[in-house]
Amino acid sequence: MTETPDIDVLVAGAGPTGSALACDLLRRGLRVRVVNKAPHAFEGSRAKGIQPRTQEVLEDFGVLHEAQAEGGPYPLAGLHLGPVTAPWKMQQRNKPTPDVPYPNILLLPQHRTDAILHRLLERLGLTIEYGVALEGFEQDADGVTATLSTGELVRSKYLVGADGGASAVRVATGLGFVGDTDESDKTLIIDCTIDGLSRDRWHMWPKASAGACPLPHSDQFQVMIRLKPGDTPNLDHAALADRFHALTGLKLRDITWTSVFRPNVRLVEHYRLGRVFLAGDAAHVHTPAGAQGLNTGVQDAYNLGWKLGQALAGAPDSLLDSYEAERLPIAANVLGKSNELYQSLSNHRVAGLKRGDEERQLSLSYRGGPLAPADAPATRTLHVGDRAPDAPCTAPGTSRLFDLLRGPHFTLLAFGPEATKALPKLTWPAKGAELRRYAVREGRRARHAAGHVEGGIDGGYITDATGQLAGTYGVDSDALILIRPDGYVGGIITSDWASSFATAAKVFVPR
Repeated sequence: MTETPDIDVLVAGAGPTGSALACDLLRRGLRVRVVNKAPHAFEGSRAKGIQPRTQEVLEDFGVLHEAQAEGGPYPLAGLHLGPVTAPWKMQQRNKPTPDVPYPNILLLPQHRTDAILHRLLERLGLTIEYGVALEGFEQDADGVTATLSTGELVRSKYLVGADGGASAVRVATGLGFVGDTDESDKTLIIDCTIDGLSRDRWHMWPKASAGACPLPHSDQFQVMIRLKPGDTPNLDHAALADRFHALTGLKLRDITWTSVFRPNVRLVEHYRLGRVFLAGDAAHVHTPAGAQGLNTGVQDAYNLGWKLGQALAGAPDSLLDSYEAERLPIAANVLGKSNELYQSLSNHRVAGLKRGDEERQLSLSYRGGPLAPADAPATRTLHVGDRAPDAPCTAPGTSRLFDLLRGPHFTLLAFGPEATKALPKLTWPAKGAELRRYAVREGRRARHAAGHVEGGIDGGYITDATGQLAGTYGVDSDALILIRPDGYVGGIITSDWASSFATAAKVFVPR
């Protein structure tokens, strides 16, 4: 087939993963369509924990303030042990630091996360096509032809399946979905109001295998009841109220959403098949423990979006191969961790309630992968492939590095006089994502000229008045730090500026 593709990327699924991907692609100026089998947006609270790393993604998209306004902190747990209610801290409350501005999980019902991303899509000019399913596709060397339930044939350069655990895209690829589904292990989830229950605790009744988490800025709770093997619940609202009363002695009412959840643990064997990609639950499904599923899916999208943009501009196809190489090991590790936590809960061990640094996803690294060789130069604190931390710095309109990183571009920081001298001489193609270059000057009197081109330094000068930027990045002498559009270190260069930079950049840029 040789006809010209109608669009650049067709995304199947308008949940958090598909919506995040579409947002990232649209801000790169790409032609995108999003189809969603369901007739309307998701209405339940299901995945309600936004981890710190995902909050940084939302900040890059410019919508974190909306998430913070509609969400709230996780409350202490309240363990109901007979007549006694014992407080329990599920996770450490951390204070923001210069390098980690959002250290704590944000409690935000999934339907609000979806709505925030959908409003962003609308502002970017895209309308989600609800009630439209992908029924099949064929691909060739030039693109993908997808058949929609409307009878329309859509020709795109790439297809991304972000259509959930029962993904039609994944099924059509024939790729294996390896793992376990325990049909006897089910959890009932209810969004409702509960009379007489305080909203300052995530209430848990261990003997009844039940819990009720207050949802922020509402009078609702998310109720979860672990079902016994063979138990098929009556989803009639009155029957659900009777069941909850029998377990806890409390009355629930005004049910708005119910679901019976099976804790699958599955991972697709490949994230890519030619011009077709899988992301989010279409590629990996988790237990609910640890609030990892939604977050891992959004970060799949964040990893894939810029790579698709660069490939469409002419970057080597190997860049798209790196999506699986970087994200599949992350998902495998997350699956193991969430399953470990879930098994602790299954055995009524309090340890299963604890949450730590690993779940925050800030320490995830692509170190040792195809874009981050293990033998690449490193600083005292960072390796290629690590998350690029925030840090104080001064430039017109901002006092932090993350403000300069925000957007679909690459960023290059030059520390020291020799690196600064080399900065404007480094070549970068006009196609694809732009490169913004900043020379880091020490001291309060350092000049900064952000906002216009000066001496070939298009980003300008930023001031590291306190030395915290250099300290956080572990730089003691001249160095160039290349930061990818998804906020990970893409290169560390300490000598042979032009040739070393060209070597580091060649895997990312159009040819």
